[in-house]
Amino acid sequence: MTKTSILITAAAALALGTAAAAAQEYTSGEVTKIDAGQKKLTIKHGELTNLDMPAMTMVFVVAEDSMIEEVEVGQKIEFTADRVNGRITVTDIK
Repeated sequence: MTKTSILITAAAALALGTAAAAAQEYTSGEVTKIDAGQKKLTIKHGELTNLDMPAMTMVFVVAEDSMIEEVEVGQKIEFTADRVNGRITVTDIK
C-alpha cells in the first residue's frame, strides 16, 4: 500500500466513524398530551443524551405534521429529538 492509499483509507474510516457518532439513539417515552392545532406533543421521556437532558415530561414540537396523527395519548413510543431552529423538536417516531 502506498502512503496515499493509506491516507485515503484512514480518511474514509474517520468519515464513517463520524457519521455513526452523529446517528441519534432513540429514547423511550409515553405521549401524555396531543395539541394538534399547535403541532405539539407532551411526552414523558427518558434521558435525551444528545440534548444533555435528564428524564422528564415536556412539550415538543414535531418536525412533520403527520407525526401528530401517528400517536395517541397513553401510547408508548421510541423517538428522537433535536434542536431545530432553536426549538426542541421530535424528529422521528417509531
